[in-house]
Amino acid sequence: MEGERIVAKDKKEYLFIPGPTPVPPSVLTAMTKPVIGHRSGEFSRLYRSVVEKMQRVYQTKNDLFVLSNSGTGALEMALANTINPGEKVVSLVTGHFAQRFNRIATVLGADVETLEFPWEGPVDLNVVEKKLEEEDYQAVLVTHNETSTGVVNDLAGLGRLTAQTDALLLVDAVSSLGGVDIKTDEYHLDMVMTSSQKALMLPPGLSAISVSSKAWERVEKCQERTVYFSLNDYRRLMTKGHTPWTPAVGLLYGLEAALDMILTEGLEQVFGRHRRLARAVRAGMRALGLKVVAAEECASPTVTAVWAPAGVDPDELRRFLREELGIYMAGGKGSLAGRIFRFGHMGYVGEFDIITGIAALEMGLARLGRGVRLGAGVAAAQEVLLTRLTEGGIKK
Repeated sequence: MEGERIVAKDKKEYLFIPGPTPVPPSVLTAMTKPVIGHRSGEFSRLYRSVVEKMQRVYQTKNDLFVLSNSGTGALEMALANTINPGEKVVSLVTGHFAQRFNRIATVLGADVETLEFPWEGPVDLNVVEKKLEEEDYQAVLVTHNETSTGVVNDLAGLGRLTAQTDALLLVDAVSSLGGVDIKTDEYHLDMVMTSSQKALMLPPGLSAISVSSKAWERVEKCQERTVYFSLNDYRRLMTKGHTPWTPAVGLLYGLEAALDMILTEGLEQVFGRHRRLARAVRAGMRALGLKVVAAEECASPTVTAVWAPAGVDPDELRRFLREELGIYMAGGKGSLAGRIFRFGHMGYVGEFDIITGIAALEMGLARLGRGVRLGAGVAAAQEVLLTRLTEGGIKK
């Protein structure tokens, strides 16, 4: 009996959740380096290096800070440093995590106007444009890649709209940056926040925020009402390559290694890989007779949300995958709880990871009595994945 428990505990597990994601061995190795003093010259070199490499992934020349907290902390930092109590913001809600951004703004005292959009689709730019013409806002809040639905929003379009106004565009890019092409400067994105445990391939514990010159003007006019999240303190210490508070040094070593992997592969190649793997997942789902939540034109490159077929409890399907096969997939959030499952494919993920995940789903559906032809989903995914090999490059 004891031996059985050990076997179960040591069984290989596969993460197909939208974070935390698998961590590459080289990143794990980097995090075992001896801890150094966070006021030392060696730390300054490390921090400056990480910031410079993050700016390249962000595609920005804006100020950027790496923080020792979760992505939610970075969202709170953005709002606490730019919005005074009572000031108007408009929150674009397309899913569960956009609701979180909305809640932070509300708790901080902003006058929040919520624009709700159907969760199966993206933000309607025409609605936003009309609203910006009618009202003056201090900020527009958007979740770029809504992992609760597998929908990605049009940042370039939103940036064009907000750039013509005094409103800041604050972007939750927690589950997209590093896996989806975000041209921060070209798109006029004022503050972009991300987190370490998604496409950046680290354990949880780090986040990052970029700050445009337009956003700095707002920071300078904002009442100071936060200590740990003070952007002014981060800017002041950055001249020395330091952080105002004790940072997670080991994770910063890991982040440097992860960024080196991303930049060595090349940003276009990384983005292309995510798009290709996402297409393979969606093709596999369709071949199994399943329907994805997001329409093809707004489908996320990093996570796919799938409607559970009639007669199948998605949570029971996930339980079988987890307990019998060691495969972890996510369930639905909010109004989609008990109706969908979510297949994450971001970060340290390749072709055979996708094939493994789809094969496991086929087995789970068959076990639960759903009539599927084993191998149909895998074959459809293989057809998509074979494109790169037969055409000699990544098909955009």
